Amino acid sequence: MNKKVYFIWIWWIWISALARYYNEIWWQVYWSDKVDSELISKLKSENIDIIIWQDPSRIDNSFDLIVYTEAIPETQSEFKQSRELWLTLLSYPEALWKVVNWQLLIAISWTHWKSTTTSMCSIMFKNTQKNFSSIIGTLLTEFDWKNFYHRQENDIDKDKYFIIEACEYRESFLNYKPYISIITNIETDHLDFYKNEKNYFDAFRQYSENIKLGWFLIVNWQEENSRQLIWLRDDINYIEVFEEYFLYNWQKIFFPDINLKIPWKHILYDAKLVYVVWYILKIDEKIIIDSLENYNGVWRRMEQLGQTKNWNIFISDYWHHPTEINLTLKSIKEKYIDKKIITIFQPHQYSRTIELLDDFWQCFWYTDMLIIPDIYESRDSEEDKRNMTVDILLSKINIDNKENWHWFKNTLDRILELDKEKNIVFVIMWAGDIDNLRYKLDLEK
Repeated sequence: MNKKVYFIWIWWIWISALARYYNEIWWQVYWSDKVDSELISKLKSENIDIIIWQDPSRIDNSFDLIVYTEAIPETQSEFKQSRELWLTLLSYPEALWKVVNWQLLIAISWTHWKSTTTSMCSIMFKNTQKNFSSIIGTLLTEFDWKNFYHRQENDIDKDKYFIIEACEYRESFLNYKPYISIITNIETDHLDFYKNEKNYFDAFRQYSENIKLGWFLIVNWQEENSRQLIWLRDDINYIEVFEEYFLYNWQKIFFPDINLKIPWKHILYDAKLVYVVWYILKIDEKIIIDSLENYNGVWRRMEQLGQTKNWNIFISDYWHHPTEINLTLKSIKEKYIDKKIITIFQPHQYSRTIELLDDFWQCFWYTDMLIIPDIYESRDSEEDKRNMTVDILLSKINIDNKENWHWFKNTLDRILELDKEKNIVFVIMWAGDIDNLRYKLDLEK
């Protein structure tokens, strides 16, 4: 009989990829979720048994594993039922660790742009004959609009690689033992868990100690915090990456010309990091370059959703950290220099908004107008919600044209009103539910 796994309140994109992994290896997969979505409809079509909300009667002693998100309360009924039955309960990072640490793990971990780099690396694997699996925090057209890919059928290549985003939240990446790791940006985040910048950096230092003996840590020499990780160990290989070249075995190796379809400078740097991975694995350079140059981007990362009847452009972007916002809006402004940029931004968490408030002050310089509908609540205390509001945030942001449009429907109405003008690029930036606006707009692809 097939083994059984139950995912409790799955809703994180990474966890759905892990569910797909178990489904691929013929486990029976069940889960519960807080809200319905297109992602859930897709997963149901893949024969995953999903309910909306929770039902503890579905959980019995026949389950081999229960996977839960760290955001759920211990009072959640399915979680309580699993504990009472003494079932094996693992958080997502723990469950992923059980899967990946016995394979040749390639882990991408940094504060920004993990999904982009992981996607590029995964697509390149797909274009070889290597056996591999990949879990990504976004959806890829190359993977049939999934966040997971699995190929373990090539008898010529016995190695089994696994590519993941190793998230630093709550030190979850300390579970992993990578053979190759990329760390290229360490900028303090998640201060609801980490006490300060030193505490945050120390987690990355500990993570670097997990790399397998004799293998590789790829770091951005141009970024101060990342650079501090170099030579902390004498039993692994460090590769320092610069803008034009990287150092490998003390040799300076220049990057070839890489002509991406996506013109953003930071995406090109991601591509160079992926090039280094493939240089280490001794893959034919033509496969590397062709894969990178055919890269089309991913869901929710500067994703062009379409155009309105007035030919105004809509872009959706998952970035919500001030550094990510600033660089993304700068890139969009450089591309659409003659258009008006209107940004609809949904901050992620009241607590995180408080922690990053000073950084939000200057990150919207490249937008002509800013609309904030609400702050997305997740793991927030009542005190956090009292101490931070949309109006407080707007008062701290250093641009003139800014508005509070109080929730989803009002924001949709405001967008439709603004769309009567022409020559506009609307940018939805978020980490909550405001991206669902895409389904309310009559956009032409």
